Amino acid sequence: MPGSSAAPEATLVGLTSLITRDPPMPPRLNRRRALFVLSKIDEILAWERRKEAERDTRFVELGKYLCEVRAGQYWRLENLSSFDDFLERRFPESRRKAYYLMSIHEHLPKPIRHDLKQIGWSKAIELVKVARRDGQHFESATWLHKAQSLPKEQFKAEVERELTGRESEPSELMFFKVYKSQAPVIEQAIDTAALMLGSDKSRGYCLEMICADFLAGAHLENGNPKILLFSMLRLFRFLSTAQKQEFLEQVTEAA
Repeated sequence: MPGSSAAPEATLVGLTSLITRDPPMPPRLNRRRALFVLSKIDEILAWERRKEAERDTRFVELGKYLCEVRAGQYWRLENLSSFDDFLERRFPESRRKAYYLMSIHEHLPKPIRHDLKQIGWSKAIELVKVARRDGQHFESATWLHKAQSLPKEQFKAEVERELTGRESEPSELMFFKVYKSQAPVIEQAIDTAALMLGSDKSRGYCLEMICADFLAGAHLENGNPKILLFSMLRLFRFLSTAQKQEFLEQVTEAA
């Protein structure tokens, strides 16, 4: 407008709409470079799969040797006072993995041990869960066939369904950092929860029970009644059949 002090209007192109009538031209395809880059990606992914398979196999062997070290007290060769001292030196971050690896050879029957390298330690750990539950009635041939034929995640879901009687829920990994001074408290809490819930429960279930117990206590008085109800229902799931029946009877009497 003539005589106006306002700044002239400007048109902003490309900032107010994601739709354009003239899309940019794609870059010129460098076929030789594209083939090289794609081949490198496939090479790295193949290497990762090989390394994972090799690690899975070697860890089975590692568990076997750890059992022998404990049985033969080989740790005395290093002037150590106990097997726990040996594990603390070899596994400074956590000795849990060592005990997991050893449990494979301690709880699985002998006929199945010969094929452990073929299935790897991650599947073998799942087999241990079923073997510890079934004891002498563990069907070695059936579960060995499942371990050999099913992919790792599918086999893990099969074990979960067998132990809990329900389909495995969708899952996701959660990452958070804890200080070394905090780790013993967290580990002890999870181990204690595992004793209460049973060894067939995952660490994730144990952590959920701890959190549900905390929420139930936090909202017991003057808290959110919906969160309290949700926490109590989650805790109820962890009870055995007999405990659930006893709980319901006492609740009925109190009501």
